Amino acid sequence: MKPNIETFIGCDCEYEAAEIVLYGAPFDSTTSFRPGARFGSAAMRHESFGLETYSPYQDKDLTDCRIFDSGDLELCFGSAEAALADIQARAEEILRDGKLPVLLGGEHLVTLGAVRAAVEKYPDLHIIHFDAHADLRQDYLGAELSHACVIRRCHDLLGDGRIHQFCIRSGDREEFRFAKEHTELHPFSFEGLEALTGRLAASQVPVYFTIDLDCLDPAVFPGTGTPEAGGVTFPQLLDAIRLVSQTNVVAADVNELAPMLDPSGVSTATACKVLRELLLALHS
Repeated sequence: MKPNIETFIGCDCEYEAAEIVLYGAPFDSTTSFRPGARFGSAAMRHESFGLETYSPYQDKDLTDCRIFDSGDLELCFGSAEAALADIQARAEEILRDGKLPVLLGGEHLVTLGAVRAAVEKYPDLHIIHFDAHADLRQDYLGAELSHACVIRRCHDLLGDGRIHQFCIRSGDREEFRFAKEHTELHPFSFEGLEALTGRLAASQVPVYFTIDLDCLDPAVFPGTGTPEAGGVTFPQLLDAIRLVSQTNVVAADVNELAPMLDPSGVSTATACKVLRELLLALHS
C-alpha cells in the first residue's frame, strides 16, 4: 500500500535526488476577465496520465529524469502579497537546495513570487516571456499586483534590457510605448528568438523562463481566462521551448490554464504536453 498522492506523470523522484522540482500555485484572485486558473495545476496533474512519459519530439522519457512534484501550495486568496510571499518562500527553498524550480499556475501574477526568489540568488537574471499580453500596466483598476501588471513588476526588479517578450498581441497603448523603451518586445511570433537564445547561451547569464499558455492560438488553446485571436501553433511553441532550453535556465513556469473554460479537455491535454516537453528540455 502507498499513499494516494497524485503527481504529474513520471515526476515521482525523491526530493533529495531531484534536479527539477514542480510546485503549484492555485491562485487567480486578480484575474481580469474569466476566472478558473486556480484549478489549472491540479487539472494538469490529473489529466497527465492520458500522456505517455516518452516524447517522440525529443526522444526523451520522463522516467529517465529526476523530477519531484511537491504538489500545490495552500495560498491566501484574499491577499495577493501573502500568496506571493508563500510562492517566493517555496522557490527560495528549492533554489537554495541547488534544484531548478518549475511553477504551475494559476494566473500569471504568480510568476512575480518566483522571480523575486530567483533575482535574489541571480542578480543578473534575464526573463524570457511568452504571452499574448504585454502585462506591462503600471496598475489595473488601481491594483499594482495584478496579472495584467506582472511583467511591469518584474521590470521594477530587473530594469531595462533584461526582459525579452515574444508572441505579444494585446495591451493598451501605454504598454507598447513602455516596451519600446524598456523591454525587448517581439510582437505576434517567435521572430528573433533564435538570435536571442544564441546570445544568452554564449554569455551563460541566468534565465527565468515564463510561459503564459495564451501565447497559443485560442483555436488550439481556448481554455484560458483572456483568449486572444491569433497566436502561435503548438509545434511552434515546442520548437521555441527547445531553443530557450539551450540557455542557462534557472527557473521556469507554465500558467493561465483555466480547465473548466474548455469542457472538451483539449486545453488541459495541450498544457500537459507543453509541460512534459518543457521538463524534458530542461532536464540535463
